[in-house]
Amino acid sequence: MEVARIGDTFGVRNSRDPHGPVLEFTHAEMAAFAEGVRNGEFGV
Repeated sequence: MEVARIGDTFGVRNSRDPHGPVLEFTHAEMAAFAEGVRNGEFGV
């Protein structure tokens, strides 16, 4: 997974497919995702 800042959003893509689609998330969405990772909500 690669994450890059794109203006006011964050772009996320599969690092194994650099020419594939980029999903864009707001700051609030990325913060919620990061909090979920820290809290073990995704089993990673």
